[in-house]
Amino acid sequence: MAFTEPLLDPHAPGWKRDLPMPDQAPSTEPYPPVLSNPPNHVNSIYLELPRSTYTMRGLCAWLAIAILVSSPYLLILPFLFPPAPWESIDFGFILICVILSIIAFWSGIYAWRMTVLSPRDEPIRFNRLRRKVYVYRYHHDGLRPFSRTAWGVRTEVYDWDDLRAEACSVYGPMGTGGSIQSVSIAVVKPGTNQVIDRFPFAHSIQEGEMYWAMALLFMQQGPHALPHFPRPPRDWNNEDVSFNLARRLAPKVQWPADIDLESRTAP
Repeated sequence: MAFTEPLLDPHAPGWKRDLPMPDQAPSTEPYPPVLSNPPNHVNSIYLELPRSTYTMRGLCAWLAIAILVSSPYLLILPFLFPPAPWESIDFGFILICVILSIIAFWSGIYAWRMTVLSPRDEPIRFNRLRRKVYVYRYHHDGLRPFSRTAWGVRTEVYDWDDLRAEACSVYGPMGTGGSIQSVSIAVVKPGTNQVIDRFPFAHSIQEGEMYWAMALLFMQQGPHALPHFPRPPRDWNNEDVSFNLARRLAPKVQWPADIDLESRTAP
């Protein structure tokens, strides 16, 4: 399925194409060797897919520490190069150092919270019998890195028929010429194409199309329509993270008891 123009209003940034809607056939076949991880769980009632939205934990954790440690040194930088007795104090340079120190500290806090406080996985559950989708989602706000209310896990429940998937591609930073490809899921107002919420689904278009195809096959036909995966699902909560500081500190996935029960059972 492809449209020359975006279907949704507003469409996702970097929109490339719309993927099949919940009542349409998949545009591709899920191919297990291509997918990074098999489903977390699948039975006759629900399908749980992995949805880890943060992929560079280890590197970013150490980078955050380096930024936080170095940020105070920007404040003393003007005193390391004092002016000669006949020169006036360069208040402009001092102001720049103060601003850079604040920005570095702000960025370090944001990077640390993103790498350490985001859960090990952000799974999404498709309940075939209830026709509901349950999203384990980590919210964050770069403008409020010290806020408690703006950060944290929230579980959200949507109607399957109100979900739409979009393939996106945006240019990479600093003019490298590369692009960042992904698939996002939009939630629309029932009976319209008006988007009321949107969240990331996969880090690549190919993987996102295949995971979306799995969701379509499961919701339309059941677990027997899914491919066989030769390896067992990844145990996100109990994997060996000895050499990854961020994943070692990251919280385990823990659904609220009522949502956990509802998402795994029939009506």
